[in-house]
Amino acid sequence: MEIKSRKLAYDGYFKIDELTIEHEGATFTREQFKRGDAVAALVYDTEQQLYVLTRQYRTGPEHELVEVVAGMVDEGESPEESIKREVEEEIGYHVEKMEHLHTFYSSPGGCTERVFLYYAEVSKQHASGGGNEHENEHIEILRYTTQELAELVTQDAKTIIAQQWVRLKK
Repeated sequence: MEIKSRKLAYDGYFKIDELTIEHEGATFTREQFKRGDAVAALVYDTEQQLYVLTRQYRTGPEHELVEVVAGMVDEGESPEESIKREVEEEIGYHVEKMEHLHTFYSSPGGCTERVFLYYAEVSKQHASGGGNEHENEHIEILRYTTQELAELVTQDAKTIIAQQWVRLKK
């Protein structure tokens, strides 16, 4: 497959490119959702011995989801810097220890988004969290035991991957 051309098809809150692709003599177009890189972390409070997750409204499914802390990599930031910032903003903790678990594409059929998934340890909540008001975030902080995390039913892929990691590693 060879990309013959790329043009910006939509330039709003999100961006979409239209690609012209050539493969084995055939030429066709595909749209590519340009999302950028994302970060996520399964956060464990070592003092309370609880996993700290969030509940917030998500536009894609049009309802609230319970999920691990997550956000986008801002320009000029590394994924590690971004997830530390997101943990601070969303749940009010400083990350004390962090381990990279996986990097994966969220929906590779048409989306550029890669997710950098981490396990992060924290111990003292020093701020209320809840997200950034200027980003219209309204985040509820939830805490789960290992058993409760295992029993949690969620539609969020990055959280399901984190749950599986706990089952395999912890």
